[in-house]
Amino acid sequence: MGQKLLLMAAGGTGGHMFPAQALAEAMLKRGWRVKLSTDARGARYTGGFPHTTEITEVSSATFARGGVLAKAMVGPKIVGGVLSMVMQMRRDRPDAVIGFGGYPSIPALGAATLMGLPRMIHEQNGVLGRVNKLFAKRVAGVACGVWPTDLPDDVLGEHVGNPVRGAVLERAGAAYIPPGDYPMSILVMGGSQGARVLSDVVPGAISALPENIRQHLRVSHQARNEDGERVTAFYAEHGIDADVQPFFHDVPTLMSEAQLVISRAGASSLADISVIGRPSVLIPFAAAVGDHQTANARGLIDAGGAIVIPESKLDIQSLTEQITSILSNPTAALQMSAAALSVGVPDATERLVALVEKLAEKDKS
Repeated sequence: MGQKLLLMAAGGTGGHMFPAQALAEAMLKRGWRVKLSTDARGARYTGGFPHTTEITEVSSATFARGGVLAKAMVGPKIVGGVLSMVMQMRRDRPDAVIGFGGYPSIPALGAATLMGLPRMIHEQNGVLGRVNKLFAKRVAGVACGVWPTDLPDDVLGEHVGNPVRGAVLERAGAAYIPPGDYPMSILVMGGSQGARVLSDVVPGAISALPENIRQHLRVSHQARNEDGERVTAFYAEHGIDADVQPFFHDVPTLMSEAQLVISRAGASSLADISVIGRPSVLIPFAAAVGDHQTANARGLIDAGGAIVIPESKLDIQSLTEQITSILSNPTAALQMSAAALSVGVPDATERLVALVEKLAEKDKS
């Protein structure tokens, strides 16, 4: 009997791609072949995938971007992508298909639906994304990263958590060094979207911290390319030791060494924060569909592991106050670290693997 084949489909953000990477790592270890279907934007995130993952770029598009001509081409591009995936699946039939959301997942899920192949979706957020909502009633079930997840009526959902990459699991529950009169670090993560507001506010908030805190700080700050130069210059002008990058390849290491994380409330970021166990100040992305980032943060907030500042209320003073409240109180910071760890789901990948294997077996029965 030949190797089983899993086809994963994911959009071009870390929120979609990191859980797919975690599943790929696990399924390959179990002897499966793994294919990933994405677009050119998603392919930028595949550097960390195991080299044996077969990566296919497929045509897709979204109505959310571009002008009139681009929108007019959305339909034909999607149809072309679906037909291309149908031909690929006929040549190399998957035993299971799983979509992780994002418009590049439409061709694979559309083709799997037309061919009647066993298929499911994984939703990272507390509110279904547009594409996952479109397919929710056309798949065997929805594996939920956040619980509860707002699902359509009659859709079966199962809480598995958000899978994290092996590099994150290696630092799961890493010992937390509470803030004190010694070198400390802050990790600032803006996610693949909406990082500008953090670049606008965070440097000023850190520069306004009491001197007894600020003098011990080192900052790792993720900023868009267009913001990087001014953010770097601001930190330098205010004597703050900072590393400003558009993308950090060693986030698990940086997070495990941090006394505080300042972040958007993207599902993958929160999964990393809770599995490693770090205090955080979260600023949900105001333009997120269905305000899903606020929904994502609910578990950490309720547990006492995070402080949330709505984007509409974010300013230098409010952020400075919250950073100070954590870094000036080692006992509270340590409690926040433990609370964050309490809501982590380090076995999320294994839970998702079990659902994929069950889906494939059901098709054979």
